[in-house]
Amino acid sequence: MKTILAYGDSLTYGSDAVVQGRRHAYEDRWPTRLEVGLGGKARVIAEGLGGRSTAFDDFTTTADRNGARILPTLIHSHAPLDAVAIMLGTNDMKSFVCGSALGASRGIKRLGEIVRAEAPQAQLLLISPPHCIEPASPPLDPRFSETIAESRQLAHHYKRVADELGCQFFDAATVAKADPADGVHLDPANTRAIGDALAPLVKDMLGL
Repeated sequence: MKTILAYGDSLTYGSDAVVQGRRHAYEDRWPTRLEVGLGGKARVIAEGLGGRSTAFDDFTTTADRNGARILPTLIHSHAPLDAVAIMLGTNDMKSFVCGSALGASRGIKRLGEIVRAEAPQAQLLLISPPHCIEPASPPLDPRFSETIAESRQLAHHYKRVADELGCQFFDAATVAKADPADGVHLDPANTRAIGDALAPLVKDMLGL
């Protein structure tokens, strides 16, 4: 059986857009749906943490949110891995973390380099997250107030990085959109949609 690490932030964790602190049911999270779509031929390890960035520090929080610092440990704790799927970048858009899609692309490239160094046998998949949108009400979390335009540039930059690394790329915004409740997180249907859409791509990557 193949083993896949799904590395991400609150979108991978399954944070609810309506009730802060609530998490989508296990069966509604995209790593779970991906595993179901692989028909029992692989297990997907979900490593999602709210607020995680690609490679930048956020000293306003408690747990370490710097994805580049934590990834090597997780790669080795879950070894051997056949694939690593990374969906990060939304939190990089916060002005006090990074504030730009270009900066996030540098961070995602660093993560790809870490995978190649620490798990050279693993297939690498870079996923650009769904765009942030204007929420219906109340106003967008001030931490994300400048992110909407920049978040739409992530796919362009991530595709370029994937080409440079010679790995697979998927734009999650083609199948999922943020919930207007907060403009950042996803509802269960859109979270499931990402896992469902990834299944054929991952099957091909791993020859399943």
